[in-house]
Amino acid sequence: MGSPKLGRTSRLVEDETLERIRHTLEGGIAGSGLRDDAAVVDVPGGGPVVVSVDSVVAGVHVDLAICSPRDVGWKALMGALSDLAAMGARPVGALVALCVPESAGGGEMTVAVMEGVAEASEASGCPVVGGDVASAGVLVVAVTVMGTLDGGSPVPRSGARAGDVILVTGPTGRSAAGLRVLRSGAEAGGADTVEAALASAYRRPVALLAEGEAARRAGASAMIDVSDGLALDLHRLADASGVGFMLDRVPVAGGATRDEALGGGEDYQLVVVIGPGHVEACERSWAAAGMRPLQRIGMVTADPAQRTLEGRDLERLGWQHRLG
Repeated sequence: MGSPKLGRTSRLVEDETLERIRHTLEGGIAGSGLRDDAAVVDVPGGGPVVVSVDSVVAGVHVDLAICSPRDVGWKALMGALSDLAAMGARPVGALVALCVPESAGGGEMTVAVMEGVAEASEASGCPVVGGDVASAGVLVVAVTVMGTLDGGSPVPRSGARAGDVILVTGPTGRSAAGLRVLRSGAEAGGADTVEAALASAYRRPVALLAEGEAARRAGASAMIDVSDGLALDLHRLADASGVGFMLDRVPVAGGATRDEALGGGEDYQLVVVIGPGHVEACERSWAAAGMRPLQRIGMVTADPAQRTLEGRDLERLGWQHRLG
């Protein structure tokens, strides 16, 4: 999971490190590809289970000066659940491992974080079924989520094919804009302002579970959630599929900048790639379910080197951890 907190970097440190991990595990769990944020595990006699783990670390993913511990709990569960949404899975349970610094009033912080987790659990319909608590030098919330496909097949990043249409579930950049607003203090103008809505998008993102499942049932060939930036996550999907893309436009959220829409993290909108013959049926099912209309933003191309926005090369804009 990424965050808009620390800005962007042109160094592909995180992706390069993950590639080295894939080679290290070659022949082991690397057989599953290690390309998606979630893994599909076949349980003997029980069918496939989609599993993912994610973490929120204070000072890296979140700034406690502008987010409460309850916000951290919410963000941790929703961020992990977004990985299930990107595979089209329905959540069935979560495990929460919580590390809390004693110097910050560990007992009270523990309860506050778990109150946020409980709120996200109720909102998403994902029960918390267990976990662990320990002391540490910094607040860390690690969440493992499990989901079901109800007899269907997961939607990987690697399924995009030339000619497929690229859609997105909504405009991007709200979370990054919200971070900017929070840092400036502009959200103090009132609860009903644009600034307050943007601040809420950063503090309380929502995993699009219903949308992910609907896209899977509609025949999506590939999917990814926008956790580290629309541009970077599109590149990752194209890398996994061995394809290129041509984007006609980028949908910018109200109050956000174009750069925030392309490179801001934690939007958790879904990029849905689907064959051209399935698009209209998908859009009709979307409308019948009362969900926000999908937005067409481009198409998949056969040339992996062709990755453009409005005719110009699109950089890998987004947030990556510095691991080396």
